[in-house]
Amino acid sequence: MNARLNLLGDPQAAEVVKHLVAAGKVVTDSGLPTATQELVKIRASQINGCGFCLDMHVKEAAHAGETATRLHLVAAWREATVFTDAERAALELAEQGTRIADAAGGVPDEVWANAAKHYDERQLAGLVFLIGLINAFNRMNVIIQQPAGGYRPGQFA
Repeated sequence: MNARLNLLGDPQAAEVVKHLVAAGKVVTDSGLPTATQELVKIRASQINGCGFCLDMHVKEAAHAGETATRLHLVAAWREATVFTDAERAALELAEQGTRIADAAGGVPDEVWANAAKHYDERQLAGLVFLIGLINAFNRMNVIIQQPAGGYRPGQFA
């Protein structure tokens, strides 16, 4: 299977990807825990059906020491006992932000308030930008049918 468009081969597409990656580096430095960042990317990618991003972020999380149990339970985080309250709040915000069109009025106040109990303003901003960025990457990869399975940890570092 080949992607419909080579995002790194086309100069215009590569320029857009470069800027999105640069924005992602700012998020990485937001103080939001790395494990939380990967869990959020995985959950949004599950919801959006983005195999490429799932492959990438599951492998990156495992490479960084995330346990197989937690990785396997991201899709069922509500029933799982392996996530902290802060991670659960981030996952809920990620779900609500990813499914924003499903709820009239957007992300509920109680979801935001719960996240704000666990993260400071800089971390909340990082979380919001992270959710937006992973959704952008998911949508691009799903539209172009980017194949999954061949990612190697650190491949784009």
